[in-house]
Parts: sequence; C-alpha cells; structure tokens
Amino acid sequence: MQTPPLDSPPRPPRSRTVPPAGWALGLCSALLLALVVAEWRPLIAWDEGVARTTHRWAVEEPGLTRANRVLTDWVWDTWTMRLLCASVVVWLWWRLKERWTAVWLAVACLAGSLLQQVVKAVVGRERPVWPDPVDSAHFAAFPSGHAMTATFVCGLLLWLLHHYGAARPVRRAAWAVAVVSVAGVGATRVWLGVHWATDVVGGWLLGTLVVVVAVLAHQRWHPRVPRNRPRPAGPRAALAGHPWRGRCTGRRRTTACCAAGTGRCARPTAEGTRCRSRRPDRARPGRGCGAC
Repeated sequence: MQTPPLDSPPRPPRSRTVPPAGWALGLCSALLLALVVAEWRPLIAWDEGVARTTHRWAVEEPGLTRANRVLTDWVWDTWTMRLLCASVVVWLWWRLKERWTAVWLAVACLAGSLLQQVVKAVVGRERPVWPDPVDSAHFAAFPSGHAMTATFVCGLLLWLLHHYGAARPVRRAAWAVAVVSVAGVGATRVWLGVHWATDVVGGWLLGTLVVVVAVLAHQRWHPRVPRNRPRPAGPRAALAGHPWRGRCTGRRRTTACCAAGTGRCARPTAEGTRCRSRRPDRARPGRGCGAC
C-alpha cells in the first residue's frame, strides 16, 4: 500500500502591520518637526554652531566647495534622483511587465515629493544667511529636499533589488552607492551653507518614513496569484511549483531558474531532466535553460 504524500505545512502569513521601526521613525520625525517649529534654543544654537564652522571651512577651501557644488547640483540633485526613479519605472513597465509595481513606485516618489513641499510650506523655516555666501537656494529650509529625495529614492530602489532577488554583489554595491549618496548629499547642503544640519536630519527621517509606508502599502495591496489557481498544462507545469522558480542570476530573470548558491541554472523539464548553463541568457533551446 502506497502512502499518500504529505503536504508541507502552510507558511505563516507575513505581518503587514506597522513595524516598531516605523513607529520610531514617525515619532522622531514628529519630535524634530515640533522642536524646529517651536525654535527650541538648544537645537537652534547647535544648528548655528555647525553652520558657522562649515561656512568658514567652505570659504577657506574654494576647491572643495566647487566640488560640493558639482555633486549637489548634478550628481545628487533632486531632478537627477527623479530621473533615476522614472527610468526604473519604465524598466518595470516595459521590460519586466510589472505594471502594478511600476505605478506603485511612481506614486511613492510623487507622494514623497509632495510631502516635502507641504512640510516646507507649513514650517516656513528660513535658510542660513551669510555676508559672503558660497551658494544660494530657494524656498523654505526644512526639510532638505535633496536629502529627503535621495533617501526615499535610494531606499525604494534598494527594496526593489531585494524584492526581485538581485545577486548579493549587486545588492552590496547598491547599498554602498546609496549610503554614500544619502550621506554625501546631506553633507554638501550643510557645507554650502544653504541648510541647517537639522534640515538634513529631518530630510533623512521623512525620506525613510516614506520608504516604510510605501513598502507596507506594496505588501498590503499588491495583487497576488491565488494558491488554488489551476496549473497550466505542458512542460511549464513541472516548473510552476519548483523551489528554484524566480531565483534567477542571469541578466534576464525570465530565462532561467537557478539553484541557490550554485550560480548555475537548473530547469527541470516535463521528463524531470535538468539543463545546465553558465550563461542562461545565451543558452540555446534544449541545451541551456528555458523560461521558468
């Protein structure tokens, strides 16, 4: 008598409630906003001390100041970050056919920019004023638009890399670029004397809060394929529930299923055989890995 196969226990549902880190970010952002609006003297005195020191350095080091202007006006500018976000939206829409996620990313970036402008208008904080300025900026100071935009754009893109299972070296490189960009743009704004230090901190906090809220919204409302949907017939049926499905290291995620930790594609066919190839994106039919 043959023993019927036992189904694996179902995975516990992922928590979609606000994590403690989200509440902590919201509390810190609200506290800093309240202190800035109330013009708390210890905070204002610290801002003024940092601003005087960095402005003196900026005047004494014109070469470093010019480098900071290039970085803040071109490399880490808010429009540069928005163009980066728009290019990823196009990639998600046309290449990966992830229409819902593309719209989600666009809406999240637009919501972050709108929140930034609303907070600036409500707080109305004046920027530092110098008799010998090294740079100029417009609109209110709090929060720093450059710092906030870089934070939520880099944060959302890092989460997308994790969500789509990018290779570990790619994720590490992206993390390094993101950390340097977010920290660097904040430093340039203070160095050039166009923001107080707390403007930059507020931009970092609010940008991170945008990322947390956007990720929670994606996890809550992203449409998912029902588990009880009938399997398609044919060779792809053997791949539908394969544990390697979706874990691809090739340049095209739709061309290979890769065994975790091996760096090789492993696509079982309807007969149960495996195709192996070091370059799944260039493999020929029958010799490499077909679509998962």
